Amino acid sequence: MTKLRFFILVMSAVLLASCNDKGLNLTDGDKQITPQIDDAISHYIVKKYATSYYGTEKQFEVHKVYGTSEKDGILSVYMWSYYGGFNQANGLEAQSGHSLPALIRLKQEGDAYSVIDYTEPQDGSMYQSSLEKMFPAKYVKSARRDNGNIGGLEKKMDKKVKAWLEKPDS
Repeated sequence: MTKLRFFILVMSAVLLASCNDKGLNLTDGDKQITPQIDDAISHYIVKKYATSYYGTEKQFEVHKVYGTSEKDGILSVYMWSYYGGFNQANGLEAQSGHSLPALIRLKQEGDAYSVIDYTEPQDGSMYQSSLEKMFPAKYVKSARRDNGNIGGLEKKMDKKVKAWLEKPDS
């Protein structure tokens, strides 16, 4: 009887581990992210935070996509987002903003994409557990690694801000 219990315990552990990513068909990286999806994500986040940070002339968002999954026509994007508000007088120095992991879900409507859900991890002691609920396990590891390490995103942000500084009406 002990061998049977051990076998059941091991099989249960294997089954639970395989279910950790909730049966998602994951695509690593940004392979499914078209320029339209990329723009829809940034536009949504800039609009969402437009009234949260005051005193900036222009706001931008850039992101790093860890992966995607698609189910029933809904695209889930697991990413790290960097949002910043800028003023011409301060150049590339962000005056406000944030950097955090996010899960965004989009639905295609004709040629456009609309955001139907946006989730960020909770603050404080709930951060880790809420991140684990949002992201598949392998993307949780990526988000932990990127926490405080957004050098690549800063370069993408600088490029957007420089373009605006050269043509501030755009």
